[in-house]
Amino acid sequence: MLNELIEKRKKILAESEQHKNHRNELNANASKFARERNTLNNQTREYVEEAQKNKELRDKFNNEVQSLKDQRNVINEQANTLFEEIEGFKKDHGGLKNRGLKELQKQIEHLEFRQQTEVISTDKERELIEKIKQMKETMREQEAELEQNKEVKVKVTSARDLRRQASEMHAKVTEMAELAQKHHDLMVEFYRKADKSREEADASHRSFVEAQEAADAEHKYFIACQKELRDYDKVISGLRKKTKKAKVSKEQKAVRKEAEHVYKMFRAGEKLTTDDILLLQRSKLI
Repeated sequence: MLNELIEKRKKILAESEQHKNHRNELNANASKFARERNTLNNQTREYVEEAQKNKELRDKFNNEVQSLKDQRNVINEQANTLFEEIEGFKKDHGGLKNRGLKELQKQIEHLEFRQQTEVISTDKERELIEKIKQMKETMREQEAELEQNKEVKVKVTSARDLRRQASEMHAKVTEMAELAQKHHDLMVEFYRKADKSREEADASHRSFVEAQEAADAEHKYFIACQKELRDYDKVISGLRKKTKKAKVSKEQKAVRKEAEHVYKMFRAGEKLTTDDILLLQRSKLI
């Protein structure tokens, strides 16, 4: 029975070692997944911070675009007022066979707005720029004709100056709009990267949880094996003590029996050896 218990203990010990090794391996994997998750989470935060920075810049440039548009609109209104006055002069002084400056100004504004807001091909944009250039040239020619009158010349000069300011504003609007679009695109790209790294971090976290739960299960098996080993050790130790005690008792009985035989020899007057006398003394028969 003792040998059978010892063999069973060996099997439990082997199982215990397997569970311990598997637990350690799973804990190592869990740590690896945790590091990956933490790295990806930090990366996600960095991407979000960059996206927010670009969002702030986009909003800043969009606000500047709106402010410049408002200023440009005020200037255009002032220019249109002058063009209306010039148109009035043309009506009063016939013979100027040309298109209205106000109408040309509005058409130029419309085309510049299209250039700024519409998504068009490079060829189309080139055509649009050329058309705006031609219309501005037409305006200059008409202004030159009108400038022959001193009063009108003052108005044309003022209108031309306002148109120049409006054109400068338009260039700034275009520049700010391009910067706003650039930072908008960067914002979108960083948010896309943040979403991707967040998904990867979530996947690493799921792998971490799975490995950790599996490691915990293996640890429970290991602890159960350790308890079973302790139980076996108690039983085996008890059996060994019992076997040893039984062996000692058997030996003592054999010694007692031999001592009693020697004692009978002593009583019968037979000669005893030194060992015989010592045996009788140990057995307390003399």
